[in-house]
Amino acid sequence: MDEETATWLTADQLSAWQGFRKMTRTLDARLARDLARDGGLSMQDYDVLSSLTDTPHHRWCAKHLGAHLLWTASRLSHHIDRMEKRGLVRREPCAEGRGTDVVLTPNGLDAIRAAAPEHVEAVHRSFIDHLTPQELAVLARISDTVLANLDAQP
Repeated sequence: MDEETATWLTADQLSAWQGFRKMTRTLDARLARDLARDGGLSMQDYDVLSSLTDTPHHRWCAKHLGAHLLWTASRLSHHIDRMEKRGLVRREPCAEGRGTDVVLTPNGLDAIRAAAPEHVEAVHRSFIDHLTPQELAVLARISDTVLANLDAQP
């Protein structure tokens, strides 16, 4: 596709797209800053720890955890290395056979339990509390629609 055949965004579409992009970048930066300040965790740490707390026995096969987080194997490995050094997680042989499980340690569980209340409050303060229940429902439908379309694409 070239400049002549591209379907350019209308003014309304461009405004919506740019507003969405600025909102997500600003919101992500604000929540990451608050999480680091209040809980001593990066957003990536929080993503890993909160994902592990939702699994049986607080463990997940690394390849499935990476897929859940939409991370490459290399990115996950490097981040888990850093988290292991801090005592938040450990690696163990995969219960399914080949591969490695990422396991939440007691220190990791303490860290997520300490950080979660402040993080949830920050999500409320920075996002949830500014939207009506109807707006949240529309946003959920929009998210579901876009994600379903992305999942259907090759």
